[in-house]
Amino acid sequence: MDILSLLNWRYAAKRMTGKKVPQEKIEIILESIRLSASSIGLQPYRVIVIENPIRLEQIKPIANNQTQITEASHLLVFAAWANVTEESIDEYLNLIAQERKVTLESLGSMKVFLQGLTKNTPEQNFNWAARQAYIALGTGLIAAASQEVDATPMEGFNAKALDKLLGLREKGLKSVSILPLGYRDVSQDWLVSLPKVRTPKHKFFLSF
Repeated sequence: MDILSLLNWRYAAKRMTGKKVPQEKIEIILESIRLSASSIGLQPYRVIVIENPIRLEQIKPIANNQTQITEASHLLVFAAWANVTEESIDEYLNLIAQERKVTLESLGSMKVFLQGLTKNTPEQNFNWAARQAYIALGTGLIAAASQEVDATPMEGFNAKALDKLLGLREKGLKSVSILPLGYRDVSQDWLVSLPKVRTPKHKFFLSF
């Protein structure tokens, strides 16, 4: 399918079949997320991949008992950095130096720029990091559609409870969104046959 057909095909599936998504499709989705656009390339978030049925059962009540949690093949948790630290900046600069085969000294101006983030409050940095995570979430939605895998973005969960269950705070992370991956259950999903509703072009796009 072309990109517009894919976007018209995808929707936020309300029921899934429980069928496993082939690992090769999961890898394509995950790699697409990893390659997603990110400000300064810093990627101030991580993605937790969960497929253990026991863990999914534990998460379901935290996510308001939404059925997709346990009917999904995999659940992705997008978790933003709680703050930007000197250590995370140094790790990123070392990675740039390694991948581009340049010296750390040549990245001095970038280091100064990145260190400016440490002058922000943790809340400011977390809010910025969360917005970066949503860019990756959008990439994941399109990548899933390209594999004809259903993906349902969710914010309806208790982030503090999920962070505690997964031990995210100890890793310097806070969950911001979750994404079940699986296959729509056409026999039980009331939304599957309804037309997609989006704002008309003439109201959505504004010219100045």
